[in-house]
Amino acid sequence: MLLCEIDSIPQSIQKILAEQGITTLRPSQEKAINAGLLDGNNLLICTPTASGKTLIAEIAAARAILTLHKQALYIVPLVALANDKHQDFTQKYSGTFSIAVSTGDLDSPEQHLATKHLIICTAEKLDSIMRHQPSWIAKVGVVIIDEIHLLNDTDRGPTLEILITWIRKLLPNVQIIGLSATIGNPQELADWIDATLVQDTWRPVPLHIGLLHNHTIDFGK
Repeated sequence: MLLCEIDSIPQSIQKILAEQGITTLRPSQEKAINAGLLDGNNLLICTPTASGKTLIAEIAAARAILTLHKQALYIVPLVALANDKHQDFTQKYSGTFSIAVSTGDLDSPEQHLATKHLIICTAEKLDSIMRHQPSWIAKVGVVIIDEIHLLNDTDRGPTLEILITWIRKLLPNVQIIGLSATIGNPQELADWIDATLVQDTWRPVPLHIGLLHNHTIDFGK
C-alpha cells in the first residue's frame, strides 16, 4: 500500500493528526495536497468509499480555522449524518476548536454560530440561514460539500445547486471542497465549481465483482 509522509502539512495540523495516530497519508490525500488543498484551491474529490475523503475535508477545515482564522462549513445531506459528523469531530477536535451542528426547522440567522469554528449543517438548513444574510457568513473560509453528487437528486439537487451558486457569489474567495464516491461526470462538475478534479481508485479493502448463481459466487479470473 503506497502511503506518503505528512511533512508538507503545517505543524499545527500535523500535531492534530499525530494525536489521532496518523503519520502517513493515503493516495487520495496525497493527491489532494499536491493539487493545492493547503493553498486554498477548490477541489472535487472523487474516490472510493473509505479511501480517506473525510480526512481531506478535516485538513481543509483545520487550515481555515488554525491558519487563516476563518470558519469552516461542512454541508451534509441528512440530519442523521450531521449528528454523526458532529459526534465524530467533537471527539477528535473539541480541545482544538469549537464545533456546532445546525439542523433544526427554526428559520433564523442562527447568530450563535458566529462564535463557532466548524459548523455542520444540512443544505436545507444552510439555505434557510443564508436567506437571513447573517454577518458571520463573511468569516467562512472553506465550504465542504459531502455527497456532492446529490446535485443530481430530484429532491435535494436544486437546493444544493442554488446554495453553491449563492455561496460562490457572496464569498468569491472561499475554498470549496466537494466529496463523492459516485459521480458520473466528475470533470464537468469540477469545471462548474472551478475545481481541480482529484481521482483515485485505491481502497483499503479490495473490491471483487462476481456473479451469484445457485448459491455460488463466481468471481471469474
